[in-house]
Amino acid sequence: MGRIRRYGRMIRVLSVVGLGLGMASVFAMMERLKLSSTQHRRQCWSQFFMARLSNALPFRIKVFGQLPDASMLWVSNHVSWTDIALLGQLTPLSFLSKAEVRGWPVAGWLAVKAGSLFIRRGAGDSQLIRQQMSHHLSQGLPLLMFPEGTTTDGRCVRTFHGRLLSAAIDSGAHLQPVAIRYLREGTTDPIAPFIGNDDLLSHLRRLFSHDTADVEIHLLEPIACLHQERAVLAFRAQQAIERVLAAPPTDGACEYSPGGFVTASLTQGAVTRSAAQRLSA
Repeated sequence: MGRIRRYGRMIRVLSVVGLGLGMASVFAMMERLKLSSTQHRRQCWSQFFMARLSNALPFRIKVFGQLPDASMLWVSNHVSWTDIALLGQLTPLSFLSKAEVRGWPVAGWLAVKAGSLFIRRGAGDSQLIRQQMSHHLSQGLPLLMFPEGTTTDGRCVRTFHGRLLSAAIDSGAHLQPVAIRYLREGTTDPIAPFIGNDDLLSHLRRLFSHDTADVEIHLLEPIACLHQERAVLAFRAQQAIERVLAAPPTDGACEYSPGGFVTASLTQGAVTRSAAQRLSA
């Protein structure tokens, strides 16, 4: 029975990836036909895809806090590649990714078509990325980055790098700190982290070989960036997230609705409906 369940879950994920490829193919065809597609529309389609992918993953999701009603630079701790799907389902977002992701089979192409920005470590292109990020935020397009620059086991947070936070200062956007925590039987989940020499297939097998885990997503108080030092902003965001990770698991949950959050359990259907409503807007 365990093997059947694992294969069934894998098939669900593969079917969602197929959906994503179909969506990205549509955008590629539109580009060849010189048909316009706004970045916001791409973000909405990305949110729709992320909601479907999250629904296929073995997680129960609880969300705490309030979605921002303005374009912000989201900064989060980083535990696994699944962070992207779980956070990307909440609102239309673009992502700042390492340059290697662009070359990944399937995932890299999807990331490009979704409007991700890519940075090469040590390549000296941080100034260009900063300008791209500032332009993105100035256009009212939210952006998510992981300032640790790598994943952790979820028990602690590595030092946040503040270099690219200058984009929020330049554009006058706020920071939206986000804490994501994976739990299993009330303690930090050792299965979910994607660290070390993990590869995607082995990680999926590990996830699907175990029971469903819990995920807490905390949308914390936004931080104003205007006239602030980037190092101070990085420290404040890191501290806010560390406080959440150090606290006991939180009771209660919040469900996303077009008007914000209401006290309830998060349902994937609600997130998907929200994305569909934005797509039709």
